[in-house]
Amino acid sequence: MQAFKTTGHIYLVDDDASIRAALTSTLERQGYSVNAYADAASFFRHAMPISPAILLLDMRMPGQNGLEAQASLTQSGWTTPVIFISGESLPDQIVQAMKQGASDFLLKPFSMQELLLTIERCLEKDRTLHGALTKTLAVQKLYSRLTPREREIFEQVIKGKSNKQIAEEDGSAAATVKLHRARVLAKMRVDSLAALLTMLTSVDLVQMKQPLTLNTEQVTHF
Repeated sequence: MQAFKTTGHIYLVDDDASIRAALTSTLERQGYSVNAYADAASFFRHAMPISPAILLLDMRMPGQNGLEAQASLTQSGWTTPVIFISGESLPDQIVQAMKQGASDFLLKPFSMQELLLTIERCLEKDRTLHGALTKTLAVQKLYSRLTPREREIFEQVIKGKSNKQIAEEDGSAAATVKLHRARVLAKMRVDSLAALLTMLTSVDLVQMKQPLTLNTEQVTHF
């Protein structure tokens, strides 16, 4: 079996104690940290957000089944990639799981090599998603400091409009627009339009314009 020298956290939710013990032992030997839970209720009660991480989720469990737990996860705002592990699942359950955003679906018995490869792929996905979220939140914090008028100028500036064009469209003086533009760049901590556009690359502009709701310090990093 290929050895994986990586960092990452694994949430394991499975009602079979023997499977929890076996997977936890094997995954910890591979270098992952693991928290195992007997049911979805225990996971939601005790799990803390960690990134990068993945969730290994059984389909058939007491209380919430896998699909219901996955739906609750989404409603709670968790973005951790979900890998279903199931001994018996109907085709429509697999389809539903994928429609709800599952990253993969492994049927028991699966090889440990297959599981590790899937985990690594999904951990990389979480690293990428979390990196993008962190960047968006950082830019969002800067954007929140702009006044309403500066946000109007911001919108026009990132569309490539000149000071003269902006002034002509809203009836203000070009010198005033120039002043607001300079303040926008200063508050966004860049020294040019090119630098501002580079900053906004891969940033979710819709989310950036929302009120600040998440402190990235709430998420534990590896």
